[in-house]
Order: sequence, then structure tokens, then C-alpha cells
Amino acid sequence: MLHESMETTKKMQYILNMSPVLNKDAMFSDGTEYYRTPVEPDVGDTVTIRFRTQRNNVDNVCLVHDGEYLEMKHEKTSGSFDYYTAQVVMGTDILRYYFEIHSGLVTCYYDTNGVSTRHEERTEFEIYPDYHVPEWLKGAVMYQIYVDRFYNGDPFNDVETAEYSYIGDISVKVDDWEKIPAVMGVREFYGGDLQGVMDKLDYLQQLGVDVIYLNPVFVSPSNHKYDCQDYDHIDPHIGKIVEDCDGLLSPGDRDNSHAAKYICRVTDKRNLEASNKLFQELVEEIHRRGMKVILDGVFNHCGSFNKWMDRERIYENQEGYEKGAYVSADSPYRSFFCFKNQNLWPYNPSYEGWWTHDTLPKLNYEESEELCKTILEVGKKWVSPPYNVDGWRLDVAADLGHSNEFNHRFWKEFRKVVREANPEAVILAEHYGNPESWLLGDEWDTVMNYDAFMEPVTWFLTGMEKHSDEYREDLYGNSEAFIGAMKHHMRSLHMGALYGAMNELSNHDHSRFLTRTNHRVGRLSYAGAEAASANINPAIMREAVVIQMTWPGAPTVYYGDEAGVCGFTDPDNRRTYPWGKEDLEMLDFHKRMICIHKAYPLLSKGSLEFLWNDYQGLSYGRFSDDEQIIVILNNQEYERDVRVTAWKTGVSRKGAAAFQRIMLSSKNGYTEEAEEYIAEAGILQVRMPAYGVMVLYHGAKDKYK
Repeated sequence: MLHESMETTKKMQYILNMSPVLNKDAMFSDGTEYYRTPVEPDVGDTVTIRFRTQRNNVDNVCLVHDGEYLEMKHEKTSGSFDYYTAQVVMGTDILRYYFEIHSGLVTCYYDTNGVSTRHEERTEFEIYPDYHVPEWLKGAVMYQIYVDRFYNGDPFNDVETAEYSYIGDISVKVDDWEKIPAVMGVREFYGGDLQGVMDKLDYLQQLGVDVIYLNPVFVSPSNHKYDCQDYDHIDPHIGKIVEDCDGLLSPGDRDNSHAAKYICRVTDKRNLEASNKLFQELVEEIHRRGMKVILDGVFNHCGSFNKWMDRERIYENQEGYEKGAYVSADSPYRSFFCFKNQNLWPYNPSYEGWWTHDTLPKLNYEESEELCKTILEVGKKWVSPPYNVDGWRLDVAADLGHSNEFNHRFWKEFRKVVREANPEAVILAEHYGNPESWLLGDEWDTVMNYDAFMEPVTWFLTGMEKHSDEYREDLYGNSEAFIGAMKHHMRSLHMGALYGAMNELSNHDHSRFLTRTNHRVGRLSYAGAEAASANINPAIMREAVVIQMTWPGAPTVYYGDEAGVCGFTDPDNRRTYPWGKEDLEMLDFHKRMICIHKAYPLLSKGSLEFLWNDYQGLSYGRFSDDEQIIVILNNQEYERDVRVTAWKTGVSRKGAAAFQRIMLSSKNGYTEEAEEYIAEAGILQVRMPAYGVMVLYHGAKDKYK
């Protein structure tokens, strides 16, 4: 039976491919506002769904939803296309649909995989009821700041050498801003702070940033701050120190209960309140400039320095603080952690660590209702007055708790609390793998887009794994793999989540994209820092930036990428921003591409269609009903001619359509000098330079002048 079914499918596919009449490439629909309104409906809303075919090419089109067949009505003919519509009332369940198309003896289907002779499960378009991603996030240009490495605006708050001990050695103040981070650089501090961010807001505004995403800013002993010490306060070392004292550790002393200076700085309420006040002022200034700010929420685990644990005995004798769970069996925070041995107090080291790291105590939510309430209050506090941040990026969000059941229950409650406090706050999660079960409208809004952006772009343009740990010749230039990965993983993101997904080329956890262009497998520990900058190809970086700024989602620039910073994976990717020594060409290119991204709204919410591809070559279109942008890439080291099916974006095949070039980059540089390209009968013939990328526009010519 299986063999007969496969043979039948092959015959039907042959009929479809050989049909002299049916143009399957003209068929199109997606979840954008041009093919579905409203995009994010409420229960009870009437949803209008559209489908496009070649003009006079099919007999009829049926919308198939939840087992029901609804014949679609011919809405209009425009250019070379017919458009069909149908309406469905949104219920309380997810609405799943696809299309069945009839033309003579041929029947075919259209779903998220495109056209086929047989519809398969789990490839339907999906609409989630009452799922609303804040509009401000969709297509927003984001900028990620690793605070310690961005800019030192207040030298008085710098961490001092020997101020305290962490992971077996003392803290180190780095005086040379250009120093390469040490392999074990978690204790190194360059002095970047919130005042530094404040001082550089003009720069960020001129760059075109809409949203600032700050890596963790709460009290913490590390420079990365993913080991939180106090969720209620901004770290005075990046905030403000108004009360200070002497008391560095003596040579050879690693006992932090002796670290008087550190204890004063991070436990004195005057420092903590002053730091919170500075953060409040920073957010107010960011908002005054029309930008927004997102905080990093590390709620799966905290740090061994945390006041609830107090393994370092920093809070043990400080007025106004309860005993930590490490210090005393009677601690009010004992249930916040899972202790394996109940007989070791005082100073019980048997707590569960995340991935066994004793510096990262795992938070024990299932056994502590009080912990749940406390973290929910933290989530609420920072999105509420007087701080008013615009959302959370959730670190390792799928790991929180000890079971999937609890994880989902907690994030549902977290969303409810945060959205009640600030209805426009976004909840964006770090996640690797399929996020669908968290994207049902009652937990996360969207994700850091590894699977449907960073990884496919990296493999295609560089052949490198995102840590620079592997090179794969089979994926380098493999446009079929790129398209397949994008289509597969984008299906996991409904339109609201896709529009707001954080599209990064680099970040604090992976190598710098510019380094990946040299195809060098390596890490700082054995390859050395210089290898990260050797034989890089800025033209390939510019290709990636064009994709980033023209792809659906929120393009997110990792601080310094725009200035040409290189680096292997962490800690090398956490080099300082090179103020005064920027790669000015790369910086200018980012500014220009950000301007293009913001000037053409269809780059934020338009449809996406692949137009042409081969080895090291790719073209795709972003389009609305009356505008088209086409991107063409040639990632080969030689120039070549490319033939692109521009008509798939909606331009007519009956006459000539004039496209204006708005950006051209190649191995020799880039230009915005205008040049006209004519699509004859819907086909563009373009000579593409080596390592080239071109952006073309067709539509309302005067609209964006």
C-alpha cells in the first residue's frame, strides 16, 4: 500500500510539473497583513484570508480549515494575478488552514511548504487567538550592549583589583581598554557602566537604534552578570557609588567576608538606591529620545554570591539582611534552593547547581511558592514605575524549573503579571530548538532567532558554526540548505513572533560574525586573538548585514559589530567597543542599511518569497500589494550574470517594470548611487559583482524621498 501511495504521489507530481497551464510559482499566500487580516485576531473576529494565482489560471480555490472546505471568491484581478478571498470567524482554538486548487484534471495544495500534490500534517498555516505581540517590537532595530565593554562613563565606580575573590582568584581592574580579554576573563573589569551608555545615546540614536537590549545589570560578581547577587538593585559598579571605604583583600586572602570594600559597595542601601535612581534616569532619557530598553532576566539560576544563598558570607553580618540559605538552616530562603544533604548546616555547600556549577545555584521553584512570588514581583517591578522598562529577554528560559509542566505554568503566570503591569512590555526568550509550545499567546512573545536566522545565514555565507568550532564545506554556499532551514524553522514562528524575532549575526555567546568570514576553526585558548582577525572578508559581513536588515524580524546589532570588532566565542567576543578606532566603512554601511530598513515599512511587515538560488547565489523578495524590494546575493569570488523571477513579487509580466537600485555592495566597497534595472516580462537580468549584494526597489517612486 505504501509503495502504491508513493507511486500515486509521484504521478500526481509529474502531472503538476508537466502541466502546460497551471503556474504553481504564481501561487502565494502567507500570514502577513496582505494575505490575512487581521494578522493577530481576537476571539470572535472575522478573519479575511487571501490567495494569489496567475491570472485566468485556475478553475477554483478552496480554503480548507479544521476539516471544512470553503470555496473562495474571486476578489480582484491585478496585473498578472487573480486574488481570491474567504472569511472565517476566529474561535477559541488555534485555526489551521491550507488551500486546495483545481485546474482541469489537476488538483494541488498550498501550505507553508508551498505547492504540492498532497497535503501533509503540520504544514498548515496557523492563527492563534488573542495573541498580540507589541507593535513597537515588529521590525525594530535593536542594539545589544554588554555593559562592562561598551563605555566607561564613571571611573569612580570601577571594580578594583583584589576588591574580592571569585572562582579561585581576585577581581582585576583592566586599565588598558584595548586589552584582549583573558581566557578566564570572568573576573576582569574594563569599567563600562550605565553612565557610559547614557553618554553614548547620541551615537546610538544616530546609528538608528530603536531598542537597547542590556545584558544583565543587577548586582553580580562577574562582568557578564549571569550570576545574579541581588535582583532588586542595579550593581553599583555599573551604577553609582556614593558610599565607599577601604578594605581590599590582602595578598593570598580569598575569604570574601574580609572584602570590606566590596561588601560596602554592594550592600550599602545608599549605593543600591543611587544606582537604581541612575538606571531610572537612563530609561527616562532613552524614552525621551523615542527608544526603548529591554532587560536581561536570569531567573533559572542565581549566583553563589546571591543574598538568598550568601555562600561568600557577604551579607551574614550586614544590618537589614536575613541569613542566607548556605549560612543557616533557619534562613527564610532555604526553600529557594535544593540541598542534597540536610545535615551540613551551618555553611551547607550541598545545594544543586545549574549544570553542576556551584557558582550558579539552581532556583528551586517547585518547592517554594515564596520564590515564585518573589521572582514574579521582580518581573513586575522593573516594567512598572518608576523604572518602566519595555520588556524582558529571558535567559535559558526553557530550563527554568525541573519539569516542562511547571516551566509552562510559571511563564504563563509571568506573562500575566508583567502584562498587567505594562501592557506593552515584550517577553522575548533565549531558546534553541522548536519554541512552538511557548508561543501559544500566553507565555513568550518571541525568541532570539537562532534556528531561523543566525545559524542558516552563518552556514550559507561562511560555512562556519556559530561558535567558530566547526567548518562544513557541504553547507558553505548551499542555498538549498539555507532555504530549507529557513522555511522549516520559520514555520515555528507565527507572524507576530516572526516580525519581532531577534535576528542577530553575533552576540555574547558566539563568535563575532566578521571572524567567521575567515573560515578559521578556533577559540581564543588555542588559536590566539590575532587569528580571529586574520583573513576576514568584510564584503561577506556586508552581505550578512543586508540580509539582517531586509529579513522579517527585529535586526539586532551586537555592540561593536558595526565598528568591525572581531573575536572568537566568549570571552573573545566580549572585546571592548573601539571608540576612536572604528572601521568607519563598516560603521557607515550599518547606518545606511539601517536607514533603508526603516525607510521601507514592507521590510518590517511585507511578504517574503524566494526568487532564485544556486551555489553561493540567492535572491528573495519582500513585497506588499504595490511595492517590491528584491535582494540578490553572489557570494562567489567572481562576478557573474543572474536571472531573477521578479514577477513572483507581484510585478506584471505583461510589460517592463523599472527597479531602482538602492544599495550595491561588493568586494570593492559599496554604493547607494542610483541605477535603474528593467524587468522585462517579469524577469531581471543582473550582472552581480564578486561577493556582491544588491537591493532593488519598485513601487511608489516618490514615497520615501
